[in-house]
Amino acid sequence: DLATEKVKNKKRHVLLRCIMDYYKAHPIALLISAICTFISALGPIVAPLMIQRVTNLIATAIEQGSFASVSKDFYEALAIMISAYVISLAGGFTYSQLTARYAQKYMHELRCRLFEHMQDLPIKYFDTHDKGEIMSTFTNDVDTIRQLLAQSITTVLICSVTFISVFVIMLLSSIYLTIIVILGTIAMILVTKFVGGKSAKNFTAQQHVLAKEEGYVEEMMNGLKVIKSFTHEEECKKEFEQHVTELQKVSTDAHKFANILMPILGNIGNFLYILVAVVATILFIFEVPELTITGYHPDSYISIGVIVSFLPMVRQFTNNVSEVSNQINPIAMAIGGTSRVYELLDEEKETDEGYVTLVMGKYDENGNIVECNRKEHTLWAWKHPHTADGSITYTLLQGDIRMFNVDFGYVPDKIVLHDVSLYAKPGQKIAFVGATGAGKTTITNLINRFYDIADGKIRYDGININKIKKKDLRRSLGMVLQDTNLFSGTIMDNIRFGRLDATDEECIEAAKLANADSFISRLPQGYQTYIKGNGSSISQGQAQLLSIARAAVSGCPVMILDEATSSIDTRTEQIVLKGMQNLMKGRTVFLIAHRLSTIQDAEAIMVLEHGRIIERGTHEQLIALHGYYYQLYTGVFELE
Repeated sequence: DLATEKVKNKKRHVLLRCIMDYYKAHPIALLISAICTFISALGPIVAPLMIQRVTNLIATAIEQGSFASVSKDFYEALAIMISAYVISLAGGFTYSQLTARYAQKYMHELRCRLFEHMQDLPIKYFDTHDKGEIMSTFTNDVDTIRQLLAQSITTVLICSVTFISVFVIMLLSSIYLTIIVILGTIAMILVTKFVGGKSAKNFTAQQHVLAKEEGYVEEMMNGLKVIKSFTHEEECKKEFEQHVTELQKVSTDAHKFANILMPILGNIGNFLYILVAVVATILFIFEVPELTITGYHPDSYISIGVIVSFLPMVRQFTNNVSEVSNQINPIAMAIGGTSRVYELLDEEKETDEGYVTLVMGKYDENGNIVECNRKEHTLWAWKHPHTADGSITYTLLQGDIRMFNVDFGYVPDKIVLHDVSLYAKPGQKIAFVGATGAGKTTITNLINRFYDIADGKIRYDGININKIKKKDLRRSLGMVLQDTNLFSGTIMDNIRFGRLDATDEECIEAAKLANADSFISRLPQGYQTYIKGNGSSISQGQAQLLSIARAAVSGCPVMILDEATSSIDTRTEQIVLKGMQNLMKGRTVFLIAHRLSTIQDAEAIMVLEHGRIIERGTHEQLIALHGYYYQLYTGVFELE
């Protein structure tokens, strides 16, 4: 039907797009490789002609009873055949080396391209796609493209050149025998279309099922502690077995058809070989006049040389058909892999129409802000170009954030924040309280522009944040999350992640500010101690202290602390809180906390329920209201 045809056209388009990208990346190398591919087909093309000539020369010598009259032509034909094979060998060696090298180089470039593109995708993409499937795109799917470029395309190209050349030589030798070969080839093509089509369909499905299975394994590895805590191992085994059973089914179906294709084609080729030999013998015995594409020759008959050269051509012809058929499955897998790779590459990047940037500055002698280098800078400022008159104004970065009547929904038809308005003056601590799902983290995601609001405005130092470049906006905001994310590397590397040009002394100072220097100094190699990406070699509290130090070294004027102490014990919490208090000094802070004791000194507490701010004020003011916050604080209600 029409839908199926569209899918097929799309797959062919993706495959062609991949090949064109490969060519554009390395045109000269691929051009040389293509020329060498044609040269490598020279031996199989010249050989049948020379065999025919040599056989006829030997037959003539036998008839004449002397080899002397044909010796020159014999050695000449032999020399041509050997030379053709040597040149063919050189061409084959060259193209195989070039293909192997540049296919791997292109895989390197493609993976880098995928990773770079992934960095520019919006947070929403990762919230809606399984991480294991994304990882499978980088590994399995890219590898199918490597096999396509390094093996399948070259094989198909060589076979096509040889196929056409041998077919022309067959027509020059005998149309009768060529017709038999054509009929046999049609049979092979029909078998390939039926069996290979079913196999290709299942190989494509195998790529998708494999991605799901890897996604499940990745999910289970991340949640291993939870699985063991709740003794959920058996259920996980059963669910994993369902995934691998599905993978086994599609893989079995794919290989079942793939494994019977070559034996069937091989037997058709053997039958065709015997049939051609029998028919050729009959033509020779009964002296049937020759018929070639050059015309009908009633006075000449098929020679021993034609028969001897034609039989290897039949074998070569059928082998070419089999070789091409054998590439159907790798090509089918490559189509599935290529489709998934380009689906990721075609994902829309995070849009950014901002033009206000964050720059280092200082005050000149007139008290105006001017740009300067890092050594001279004493402040940060927003650089605001005005298109109307071409002027540029600088606004001091202070950390004044205000929200006006903000509505937002992760999907358009489901609004989760309703008419939210608030302000945070420079240096103020604003706390958010509410049950899970009330919208606390969503507000901080909007400030960071991980998501864009549906309606309303958010202003940062009086500038609409839509006008600020996202990277500059996020560079001015420090974050400490409930789930700490450390990276494989040294303690120093993880702290410096907050600002890559920070010196060792600045990182150590940030660690002291975060109250982390004490435990770091007790580690075997101190700040050079290597930790794994999941931070398993240190405690949760220590990991949180490192994330606070990372935020501190960034020097951001605005900090977002999202339940930073909710996953640690009370004793460790006091240490972390001390580090947080040092971090918050002189900064605008948005604080999300389940423990109300950590937010009592906030200048304003926002109580949220179902995406609306229902109460706001200081701790004392909210207690005096005897409302929702009062009930939470006195234990009548509990946060969930």
